[in-house]
Amino acid sequence: MRIRFDGQVAIVTGAASGLGRSHGMGLAARGAKVIVNDLSLDAAQIVADEINDTGGTAVAMAANVAELAQVCAMMEAAKAKWGRIDILVNNAGILRDKTFVKMGMDDFRLILDVHLVGSANCTKAVWETMREQKYGRIVMTSSASGIYGNFGQANYGAAKSGVVGLMNVLAIEGEKYGIRVNALAPSAATPMTQGIFSAENLAMLAPETVTPGLLFLVSEAAPTGVILGAGAGCFAIAQMIETEGVHLRGDELSPEGVALHYARIADTSGARRIANAIEQGLKYVNKASAALASESV
Repeated sequence: MRIRFDGQVAIVTGAASGLGRSHGMGLAARGAKVIVNDLSLDAAQIVADEINDTGGTAVAMAANVAELAQVCAMMEAAKAKWGRIDILVNNAGILRDKTFVKMGMDDFRLILDVHLVGSANCTKAVWETMREQKYGRIVMTSSASGIYGNFGQANYGAAKSGVVGLMNVLAIEGEKYGIRVNALAPSAATPMTQGIFSAENLAMLAPETVTPGLLFLVSEAAPTGVILGAGAGCFAIAQMIETEGVHLRGDELSPEGVALHYARIADTSGARRIANAIEQGLKYVNKASAALASESV
């Protein structure tokens, strides 16, 4: 199987450098027409020119992803130019790292506005087009900070966890319309990670070692509702799982009962992925019903 994007239109936000640039170049090399988005039109134009000079097709468009009106204008311009939008890569991001005790709430909100609200803005702007087409591929850019946590990144971690929640819901809502929504959790050498990794490690974590995973997630063969970790040419799936759990009743249905049975509650031997919020509720009801039925026998 050869993955190609001929005839498809892709929008990559924050594409003037780092992962966004790599993703845009990768999509164009496989036939996609690419909208190179960034805050700076001049910076985006450099990447668009690079794509066009190497035989691809790209147009630079400036927009602040945190501003819905700017995003909608960009999406309308893309659709007016090429008639459709098949792929959206929500990549734009910034950092404002501080420990939580030192972090101002303005910096907390700014990061959520760019990463989480920005991803929602861009997705909202293309959603109806993709529904009408009965086809779309959307990738949220998450992070290990959002999945596992990282010191000094309360704002960033909250935003990057938030896009996973957004992805989970949209994967369900988009399925019957042929829209598949996934999340990429990259470890890459970019301007955002300078000073975090050693020079040797940064050389291994080139953005180009992540982009193959992104290209798969926006292909026709893409799954949906998946968190794909990627870095240094390594790829893995991160999942939220739930333990089998324990049903408590009578005097044990108390905080003391939870404490007493915590080891069993936390036992991961029967853990599994829950498909949606309703499935979790049904799991609890069924487990409680089974326990009550066994008592009456």
